[in-house]
Order: sequence, then structure tokens, then C-alpha cells
Amino acid sequence: MKQELRVAAYAVCVRDDEILLARWVAKDGRKRWTLPGGGMDHGEEPVETVVREVEEETGYVAEPTVLLGIDSIRRDFMFRLGRPGDWQGLRILYEARITGGELRHEINGSTDLAAWHPLDAVPGLDRVDLVDIGLQLWRDRPPLGRSPLTGPANG
Repeated sequence: MKQELRVAAYAVCVRDDEILLARWVAKDGRKRWTLPGGGMDHGEEPVETVVREVEEETGYVAEPTVLLGIDSIRRDFMFRLGRPGDWQGLRILYEARITGGELRHEINGSTDLAAWHPLDAVPGLDRVDLVDIGLQLWRDRPPLGRSPLTGPANG
């Protein structure tokens, strides 16, 4: 069984009771809100990743201020030719504040829209689990940086 690891960094940007989200477009065309962020390039520091990804997906310049935690997920999947695979995602979450730039949407990327959403409207959004995990970490600040939403079933 082939194993694959993806390391990514994401930002929880909250201001004036609103959270900044990017709308992720899946390969099947489904669109769901997520935290701005994405995969680390080889040799890149996680803090550099989150700054780069926030700018790519939203147009904003972000300053990470606190490491909120790390989330780990695993999924089984099928490679081409029906070969089974075991995928793990390691997601590093930072609290970040916006220090510059202007809101804009990503072009030809994994997201197609960026917007601020009222915190109380988040439960009604079509979103990925990472949004809830990030908000839980932001609210609770657990000492080990692990959300109770983290675990095998959080896929």
C-alpha cells in the first residue's frame, strides 16, 4: 500500500466577529468554505507557507501571531489502476491578523472566492471540517494544540 503525507499550514483570521474563509473547489466541482492556507513547499517554513497561501487565496498580507495547534487526518484512497493508498494530512493552524493587501479572489487555484463571514453564520455554511477545528482551537486554546474534533473520524 502506497503511503503519502501532505503538510499544510492554515490561518484563522478573525476580526470584528467575522472569520476570513476561502471557497475550495474540489476536483468533482463541489465548493465548500475552508480556512485560507495550503501545502508547504519543500524547504519552506510553516509560517512562510501560511503567509504565502493567505496572500494567494485572499489578496491579504497576514501576520501569524499564535500557533493554535496541529491537526492530523488520514484517509484511504485508490491510486490509478486500483492500487490502494493511505493518505495523511498534517495541518498546522495559526491565528493570524491581516496587516495589508486588499480582498480579492484566487485565479486558477484551488479556491475561487474569499470572503469574511460572521462567526454566528459559520454553522450554516457548506464548509470543510477544518473550519470547525480551527475555530475550536481559536476559542479554547488547548495546551497541547489539539482540538477534540481531531481524530480518525474527522476526515
